[in-house]
Amino acid sequence: MIVAFTTGLSDQVASGALPLAALVAALAGLVSFATPCVLPLVPGYLGYVTGLSDVALERRSRGRMVVGALLFILGFTLVFVLASMFVASAGRALVEHRELLMRIGGVVVILMALVFLGAGSQRTFRLPIKPATGLAGAPVLGAVFGLGWAPCMGPTLAAVLALNLAGDASITRAVVLAVAYCLGLGLPFILIAAAYERWAPVSSWLQRHQRAIQVVGATLLIIVGTLLLTGGWDAITQWLQIRLISDVQVLI
Repeated sequence: MIVAFTTGLSDQVASGALPLAALVAALAGLVSFATPCVLPLVPGYLGYVTGLSDVALERRSRGRMVVGALLFILGFTLVFVLASMFVASAGRALVEHRELLMRIGGVVVILMALVFLGAGSQRTFRLPIKPATGLAGAPVLGAVFGLGWAPCMGPTLAAVLALNLAGDASITRAVVLAVAYCLGLGLPFILIAAAYERWAPVSSWLQRHQRAIQVVGATLLIIVGTLLLTGGWDAITQWLQIRLISDVQVLI
């Protein structure tokens, strides 16, 4: 059993350092939350998913806000998971060109990082869908958010999709990375819903440092893109396999 566990862990790291890729995906999700596409609209989303009324958000049921946020996150998670699975399926069909796809993905991520810094424009598009207010419409609103704001969050989302192609492009890997991204993007929604009365100073701080956050996010994307383009990502995964997995085997 120990041998099987060690072999499975070795295969997982060898297939593209899934834990490392998941961490990068989660960080990309956090960066996406702090973008101008999402941050200013948080109160509006929370108000919509809890039901439009004259009651201030600070006075609404905390439990209802948290449930609404969870349903909202479920909606856009479904969209991003399906998108990631689609890319993974296409990647598996071209598995013999994995190295080329990885390098192309690296170029795309670097270009997206430049867009993130302000080169070009990040746009959204409106869908002809108006979800019902309240908890019943929260998942639909989340799905609309995922579809309509995907172009705006394209730079960070592109990095997550490229990281899937950097591994074995399996459906499992695609789902894990998409869920990690959605956790990074969605966790702030839950925390804000649970303690909305403390949101104002946090929002103010994030808005004051929004440019710095964008620069940090773009730097992360450029690093990931460069590693994919130059083959450095594979070098890191091989290092992890040699150093970490060998150490585990020795200790066992």
